[in-house]
Amino acid sequence: MSTTIDQDQLRQRVTDFLTEHDPSTLSTDEERLEWLRARYDAGLAWVNFPEGRGGLGLPREWHLEVEKAFAAAGAPSNNPRKNGIGLGMAAPTILGFGTPEQLDRFLKPLWVGEEIWCQLFSEPGAGSDLAAAATRAVKDGDEWVINGQKVWTSGAHNADWAILVARTDPDVPKHRGLSYFLCNMRDPGVDVRPLRQITGEAEFNEVFLTDVRIPDAHRLGEVGEGWKVATFTLNNERVAIGGGATPREGGMIGKVAQTWREQPERRTPDLHDRLMRLWVDSEVMRVTGQRLRQKLAAGEPGPEGSAMKLTYARVNQQLSGLDLEIQAEDGLRYGDWTMVRPEKTDMLGRDAGFRYFRAKGNSIEGGTSEILRNVVSERILGLPGEHRVDKDVPFKEIPR
Repeated sequence: MSTTIDQDQLRQRVTDFLTEHDPSTLSTDEERLEWLRARYDAGLAWVNFPEGRGGLGLPREWHLEVEKAFAAAGAPSNNPRKNGIGLGMAAPTILGFGTPEQLDRFLKPLWVGEEIWCQLFSEPGAGSDLAAAATRAVKDGDEWVINGQKVWTSGAHNADWAILVARTDPDVPKHRGLSYFLCNMRDPGVDVRPLRQITGEAEFNEVFLTDVRIPDAHRLGEVGEGWKVATFTLNNERVAIGGGATPREGGMIGKVAQTWREQPERRTPDLHDRLMRLWVDSEVMRVTGQRLRQKLAAGEPGPEGSAMKLTYARVNQQLSGLDLEIQAEDGLRYGDWTMVRPEKTDMLGRDAGFRYFRAKGNSIEGGTSEILRNVVSERILGLPGEHRVDKDVPFKEIPR
């Protein structure tokens, strides 16, 4: 990564852009969309991306200041909550493995929010073990014909495109027979069905793929390199889930601390001790997240993101349970149980009961806590790997 301008020059670029493209004059959705396109073309979408791809080839940490400047000016949003999978997972993967034609086709509409993305990885028989994915991709001329089922697909009901892992060669061991595709969710062979969760909502889906045709031009990486590309995506996903920037006493600890201060009559020494321990855990997690983002600024994400996501799930679940205990009978109240199809669930904007239920999913989504413990033990601590009897067995010979 080569720095072509300094931070003062970057600040001036932002100022000049806002002068030329005053966001206060925007009144229609199309005007806001054109404004976002202009920001992308100016290299101010994500400044760490290369020139011509929405960025300027600058250090990743500089982008936070750019975002703050645009937010202060009332700039339109590209709806990052709705398109978190696209921005946090699909975009860096396309940048890392895509052809120039794929970068031209997908990055700009993804960033401005014209096209929403989801992730077609997990399957009913291959949730924690992604390498056991059985969805088949068979070459037919210049296209691949996809058949199979995916599950736990967040936001599939809103998505235009998906990142997809499918098996292209069942005659080799499971990790070597996968390939990675960009799938059009509007294909007539894509069937999205809601999965109602314990919260009453259906942000997840099961997706059935029947003779879906994907051009070979929409294959990301080489045939058989799907595991390598998917690992890159998953590292970004775990950082996105567990390594986000959070202010001190932000996130779940902030909600529990607020409950503690507002209801002094329910305090006990035991609850106080547990809250203090979790406050310390939350602060350690927050500071570790800062270190992780500094490492990201110097290169691609590594296994440290798995450790952050693992901690995030544990602390969130313990905090949401503590919140219910502090609130006592008030914590048992629950809102409307009518099934809705949200763009993205806002845990912090809901009541304590909802947060308690939804936090249970934190140890499953983005890689189960059990699998992440394996990642931490093997790739960070250097412990012996778990015994894998199917490591060198052709996929078609593995009992299913």
